Amino acid sequence: MTVRIGFIGVGGIAEHHMGILKKVDDARITAVFDINQARSAEIADKYGALSFESAEQLMDSGEVDALFVCTPPFARTGIEEAAARKGIHLLVEKPLGLGMEDVRKKEQAIRESGIINSSGYCLRYQDIVAQAKEYLAGRKIDLVMSHRFGGMPDVRWWRMLEQSGGQLVEQSTHQLDLIRYLAGEFKEVQAIHVQRHIQQIDPEATAYDVGTVSFVLESGAIGNITSTCIANYGGRSGVEFYGHDFFVSIDGATLRIIDAQQDTTVKSEVDFYLEQDKAFVEAVRTGKQELLLCDYSEAADTLAVTLAANESAATRAAVSLTGGKENSVC
Repeated sequence: MTVRIGFIGVGGIAEHHMGILKKVDDARITAVFDINQARSAEIADKYGALSFESAEQLMDSGEVDALFVCTPPFARTGIEEAAARKGIHLLVEKPLGLGMEDVRKKEQAIRESGIINSSGYCLRYQDIVAQAKEYLAGRKIDLVMSHRFGGMPDVRWWRMLEQSGGQLVEQSTHQLDLIRYLAGEFKEVQAIHVQRHIQQIDPEATAYDVGTVSFVLESGAIGNITSTCIANYGGRSGVEFYGHDFFVSIDGATLRIIDAQQDTTVKSEVDFYLEQDKAFVEAVRTGKQELLLCDYSEAADTLAVTLAANESAATRAAVSLTGGKENSVC
């Protein structure tokens, strides 16, 4: 079976997926839609697909078995629910949205439909992440330190908090998701988000450009995740886990494990986007949801933590969570 794949939103991340899917034997890109119709037509011509004038027209065309949703987080109205009703399988890029009430409704629709569903948390598919997860299983993590430092995407919506959610929601969410995946659920977050330089780039920008979040996990471990999008020099990202008898670091594509028996460094040998997209295509082809490492519900739980951090920054108070689910201000 060849899986026919459509795309809603054909910006940079979508085209990256398209390039990856060309390497997957059982996948064929058949349909695209973007609000920028010229771009949609260009991408359709490049990848041998049909270009449609609306998301609804694409989903009603009979040309797709599965759909990649790659629109910005503020432009997701009704897409996932419509796909679920029509039995179209979904890979939804992160972040899933900007409001948990809406995302939880989508989650319910997807779950009740029984469609195969995945999300854009591609770092889970790194071979070194699997090795770290195996090593950390059963070990007591006491401290987690994480960071994402880099530049600012050159799209205006990203600079608007009400459209992107800010760096933690839109970018550093990858590192926060790894913390959830490897160390367990968040119990409480307390954040500080500030503007230092961003308004010199765009005087109307509402997003922060420096942020830090302290947190407590359900396990009792504590930690911090710090982000900036103005680090044009020295960009890097990673997560570190400390216990009394071990240290584990995922620094980009490098895993390091130190304990009394070893000081081991391992370089990733896989393209995690390829592993993610292959797994999704195979899950659709075989009907095996269990092949996927991060379904829509898991991605919703990660979003809940990042939005709770935004709430904390706005209210200057700690926000509690239960099992990754949003709860109340402390």
